[in-house]
Amino acid sequence: MAATASTHAPDQGFFQTRRGRWLLIAIAFFILIGLLWWAYWYFHARFYQDTDDAYVAGDLVNVMSQVSGTVISIGADETDFVEAGQELVRLDSSDAEIALRDSEARLARAVRQTRTVFANRDQLQAVVAQRRADLRKAQSDLDRRKDLTRTGAVSAEEVSHAQDALSAARDGLVAAEKNLAASAALTGQTGVPDNPDVQAAATDVERSYLAVRRTRIHAPMSGYIAKRAVQLGERVAPGGQPLLSIVPLERLRIEANFKEVQLSQMRIGQPVRIIADLYGGGVEYHGTVAGLGLGTGAAFALLPAQNATGNWIKVVQRVPVRIVLDPKELTAHPLRVGLSTKAQVDVRDVSGAILAQAPRQTPVLATSTYDIDREEIHARIAHIIEENTVEGTNRFAARRH
Repeated sequence: MAATASTHAPDQGFFQTRRGRWLLIAIAFFILIGLLWWAYWYFHARFYQDTDDAYVAGDLVNVMSQVSGTVISIGADETDFVEAGQELVRLDSSDAEIALRDSEARLARAVRQTRTVFANRDQLQAVVAQRRADLRKAQSDLDRRKDLTRTGAVSAEEVSHAQDALSAARDGLVAAEKNLAASAALTGQTGVPDNPDVQAAATDVERSYLAVRRTRIHAPMSGYIAKRAVQLGERVAPGGQPLLSIVPLERLRIEANFKEVQLSQMRIGQPVRIIADLYGGGVEYHGTVAGLGLGTGAAFALLPAQNATGNWIKVVQRVPVRIVLDPKELTAHPLRVGLSTKAQVDVRDVSGAILAQAPRQTPVLATSTYDIDREEIHARIAHIIEENTVEGTNRFAARRH
């Protein structure tokens, strides 16, 4: 009877068994985890785009020579801090100083030659005046002899001689006027200081002066010497290899490479959180998106990828995004060019522009190191002209200023 009762008892459900209950708990747990992950993504994670393909970048200012010369002094070495205008390299200036003295001598010679041209012009003006007086005298003599011819006091032969003298005087005047015109073409409407030959010689003096000043090479901006390639006694020339390289650490930035699928909500001006491997998670940098690259890294590579092949495989491309950092944070925790970082962009605010909307109003970088005060050489040129001419230098000085 007991066996019969057990046989006819109702079957228990699967989820009422111990195994079924554990399976139900596991399913509920995974569903809860999925809901929590969805909630985290929906309310937080979807507003951030991050990448670990990000590196520190910066300006590498190469210092080069503007003139040829032999290095006789080096004023800074690698890792040294230099200020804008500080002397970094000095070249032997002997050849440049000799060239300056030679150009000054040529200027003096040009002034004297120009004075000769002006003196010849004045002399030719006097000759023209004399020829005109001779012409008037010859005309007067001819007219007087013609009047006396009627009375028979003067022979026809004397009248003929007077006519020949008049013709000779006229030809002499024409020749003198042409010589004066040729001389006037050389002098023009200028004086000695403004003469083109004098100005060309003065320009050579100024150029030689600049060559002397440029034998001392100065730092175009403040920063740290990252690389020194110049050596003592080396012969350098304009357009050669950089002598030194300066990195301004306060202008370091982040070049973060994001996948193309991460860029749809990325805009200029969005805040960025940066963690550098150098300091770990204990130090955070706060930056701003400054711009999105206009091409992928492969598009600007030396050997761009050729996808028109039979074995083409689609690869997710990355686009560089420039991120500027807070200078105060860089001062507190300096970075180095090329270091690895992690970047996380907050893309909740999409009101910014994808591309720059207006041209930049100020230069990215600028320096006044190469601006040389030329008042000294202008005064020297004026003194040379004054020494070699009787004319003043007011017009010359006014034009130079």
